[in-house]
Amino acid sequence: MKKNLLPHLALLGTNIFFAINFTAVKYLIDNQFTTAFGLNYVRILVTAILLWTIYLFSPKKERINKIHYKRFVICSLLGIVINQLLFIKGLSLTYSIHASLLMLTTPIFIVVISAMILKEKLSFVRLFGLLLGAGGATVLILGRKNQMSAMDVILGDIFIVINAICYSYYFVLVKPLMKRYSPITVIRMLFSIGAILALPVCWMDFQQIPWFSFNPSAIFAISLVVIGGTFLAYLFNLYGIKHLGPSISGSYIYTQPFFAAIIAMLVLHEAIDLYKIIAAILIFTGVFLSNKSKNNVQDQSEN
Repeated sequence: MKKNLLPHLALLGTNIFFAINFTAVKYLIDNQFTTAFGLNYVRILVTAILLWTIYLFSPKKERINKIHYKRFVICSLLGIVINQLLFIKGLSLTYSIHASLLMLTTPIFIVVISAMILKEKLSFVRLFGLLLGAGGATVLILGRKNQMSAMDVILGDIFIVINAICYSYYFVLVKPLMKRYSPITVIRMLFSIGAILALPVCWMDFQQIPWFSFNPSAIFAISLVVIGGTFLAYLFNLYGIKHLGPSISGSYIYTQPFFAAIIAMLVLHEAIDLYKIIAAILIFTGVFLSNKSKNNVQDQSEN
């Protein structure tokens, strides 16, 4: 019973950490403790250091085949550098609830990219799900309020969607590496390469972070983003995938908007408007339909 419960708790913890990210990032950037790019480099660099620390104390050390370096670089560029830079930059411009809902389009994009690259069949049900998801994203973007500059909200939402597309490509392209190496080895390589690739873009912002001006709330927030929302979230997610498989693990992304909305209402006092509820229903339904038949096939094959 305990063995079956722990992976579910790990995945629940992963998505709570990801949901907390939406509010913690907004707090740090809105209060000018750091910029989006500066915060992102802290996130990548510290996670890479922690993963290398684990590697140094690990009794088994996997060697990387040189033929896989190119794929590691591409996956790091898509899944770590572009993905995370656009996520934090987009989140700094839009509402945290918008970002959490738009991130649910990731499974939809995965279906499309898998159909193009892996030649997976795109059924009518999946296609209808894609249309619903796209409709939900459109409602969310067009139904914004003027609490921020309209252009900022639109640009932020676009960055979040592009981030979801990049992550979807990464998700498909990283599969061969996951079959060849352990998950923690793959993630260590991705974050290490990402720390190098992101350096030219993030260095100026990173070195200008006013560390001595951080109050206890800012220290707590950046700890949540780096330790909780990145390092622990990735490790918990790996544990869940190892014991429950990618299908069940991926379904836990649907809990993020719920946690993000609750946290945003409590901390940032963001309102839950009718258009956000409609957008959430469309996106949830679209994601469910676009992945339903695929998950059924996978579950049958696993049995």
